[in-house]
Amino acid sequence: MKLPPLISVPLSWLYGMVVHIRHKLFDLKILRSEEFDIPVVCIGNLTVGGTGKTPVAELLIERFSEHYRVGVLSRGYRRRTKGFVLSTPASSARTIGDEPRQMKLKYPSVPVAVCEKRAEGIRLLRKAHPEIELIILDDAFQHRYVEPWVNILLMDYNNPVYRDRLLPWGRLRDTRNQIHRANFVLVTKCPDDLNPLDMRIVINSLGLFPYQSLYFTRMRQGEITPLFADRAVGKVREGDPVIAMSGIANPVPLLENLRKRFDVVAELTFDDHHTYRLSDMRRLEALFAAYPDAVVLTTEKDAVKLTNRKKVPEAVQQRLYYVPIHVSFVADSESEFLRQLELYVRTNQKYSLLHPDLRLRTSGTPGFHGLTGGV
Repeated sequence: MKLPPLISVPLSWLYGMVVHIRHKLFDLKILRSEEFDIPVVCIGNLTVGGTGKTPVAELLIERFSEHYRVGVLSRGYRRRTKGFVLSTPASSARTIGDEPRQMKLKYPSVPVAVCEKRAEGIRLLRKAHPEIELIILDDAFQHRYVEPWVNILLMDYNNPVYRDRLLPWGRLRDTRNQIHRANFVLVTKCPDDLNPLDMRIVINSLGLFPYQSLYFTRMRQGEITPLFADRAVGKVREGDPVIAMSGIANPVPLLENLRKRFDVVAELTFDDHHTYRLSDMRRLEALFAAYPDAVVLTTEKDAVKLTNRKKVPEAVQQRLYYVPIHVSFVADSESEFLRQLELYVRTNQKYSLLHPDLRLRTSGTPGFHGLTGGV
């Protein structure tokens, strides 16, 4: 429930004061950040809610695994456990969280762990897997007890930080001036009709420094996949009737895309990180009675919480599908982003200008990377 301004505004000021003091204690070295002797790549944001961190983390896992033995450390939001937990393919979302479980199921050979205290988590993860050569730190931009080699900050194009306010007045969990700690800023969930003027507005509004690189990205839906392939009723085709079900921070882009591709006959929308219960399965069965030809489409993050066959009725197993999401870089800039990122990892040159060419692309479209300070 949203608080009225009379309450939320002073609470926001108080929250901002606490956050500012905490950052100042780290800046003055009163509170200490620990740096490790292997590359640590942090992915984070300034806001509550989803900005697309998991698809970016999966992109990095796939790329860095070509040259490094990669490990992943997350907090494991809304898990039922405490402390350090090293995941296995059998770990449930309740023990490690839904997003770490998604990554572990997708990359079973990659060590994935969760821990609230990230520095302790890194030490324990390396103790359990001493072969690890690089760690991807998921959702830890505010956790300054670890000093990453690289900070990647994500911002939802539809909810820009420069138009937002601190909690609980707005959605910011950190002050906007902390953007300066990011080496890379990825603007996520950009619309298909994004044009150079739209990008210029973002560039000017963020006001990044020359050492920072800016990229624009979109979230793309992959091929519709049955969660229980041995039970699936068949392939889902464009225009088919579907029941859209999700428990994510911002379901609007997902629902808009599904409506364009399918006949969405019903929608079940839950809070972010929703834990599915028997009552939810009963609601689905009731919808099947009303729409006998419909299947359920959910997100990959939701699907990993529905893999226990004992808790999913047979009728739901047969008609339960998920939509994989991957990140797509505007203007084919993914290779340049990865090139710069790998250079940071190899050299650990924080805040160095690694890309001398800051000119615009010859097409007239902004070159997105490293241009914000001088354009």
